[in-house]
Amino acid sequence: MHGITLMLKMLATSLLLLFVALPVSATMNVFACEPEWASLVEELGGEEVKVFSATTAQQDPHRIQARPSLIAKMRRADLAVCTGANLEIGWLPVLLRRAANPKVQPGQPGYFAATQHVSLLDKPTRLDRAEGDIHAAGDPHVHLNPHNITRIARALTNTMATIDPQNAVSYQQNRDDFLRRWQQAIKRWEDRAESLRNLPVVTQHKSWTYLLDWLGMQEVARLEPKPGIPPSTAYLGQVLESLQHKSANAILVANYQSPKPAKWLQQRTGIPIIMLPYTIGGSNDADNLFRLFDMTLEQLQTGVKP
Repeated sequence: MHGITLMLKMLATSLLLLFVALPVSATMNVFACEPEWASLVEELGGEEVKVFSATTAQQDPHRIQARPSLIAKMRRADLAVCTGANLEIGWLPVLLRRAANPKVQPGQPGYFAATQHVSLLDKPTRLDRAEGDIHAAGDPHVHLNPHNITRIARALTNTMATIDPQNAVSYQQNRDDFLRRWQQAIKRWEDRAESLRNLPVVTQHKSWTYLLDWLGMQEVARLEPKPGIPPSTAYLGQVLESLQHKSANAILVANYQSPKPAKWLQQRTGIPIIMLPYTIGGSNDADNLFRLFDMTLEQLQTGVKP
C-alpha cells in the first residue's frame, strides 16, 4: 500500500511539474469598433484572441450610443481596434472616458486606429459643420479597398505582437497565411471586376469612395446634399434633373441606410438599386472579409443596368 501511495505522489508531482512547464496562454480581449476590424483580428489572432464588435452591419457607425454594456467591454479590453479619422467621434471618446481603461486610451499601445496606416482620400479643403458630417483627416471608410486591408493587417499584427509578445510568433504566422490568401483573392476580384471599370453610379452616402476608387467606377451623383444630411424632395429633383444629361447604371445603398431616397429616384428613372453589404454581416453570406468582397462584386455585377 505504501508503495502505491508513493507512486501516486510521484505521478502527481510529475503532472504538476509538467503543467507548470507548459506555457500559459492568456486570451487577449479585443474591442473592435466595427465588424470589419473584428473579422481582421480573428484572422490574425486565431485562438489567442477573444473579439467583441461594438457595432453591426445594421447600424450607422457614425451614430452609436455609449451604452453601459459597451463601457463594460471596453473596460476589460487589452486592445481597442477602431477606424479612426473621426468616424466614431460621436461615441468613442465618451466610451473611452467612462471605461477609464488606461491600456486602450489614444496614444497607448492598446489603441489602434486603422486609418493611421493608409492614405486617406477626399481630405476637405474647408472645415465647416454646415457642410455636414465631414472628416478633417479624410474619408474614413478605408476598409472597402482590399489593398488597405493588407497595409492595416501588417500594422495590426505588429501591435498585437507588442501587446502580447508571448504569442507574437503565432500572430505573425497567422498574418503570413492571411496575406497569402488575401493577395490571391485580390487578383481574383480584380480580374472579375474588369467589367465594372468606368461604370457610372449614383451613391446615397459618401460610403463608397474607396470601393469606387479601387474598381475604377464613376460617381455621377449623390443622394445626400451633404454627408449625413437627408435629402429633401427639392434636392432629389435636382439629382433627377442632372441625370437627364448623364447616365447611371445603378444606385448604391448600404445595408444600414434607409432606401427611401433611392426608391424615389428609381421610380422616376428605372435605375436599379443595389443594396451592398458594406461590412461583415451586411448580407447573410458576407460573414467574413473574403465573403464581404465576394458578395459586393457579385451584387454589383448582377444588379447593374446593362
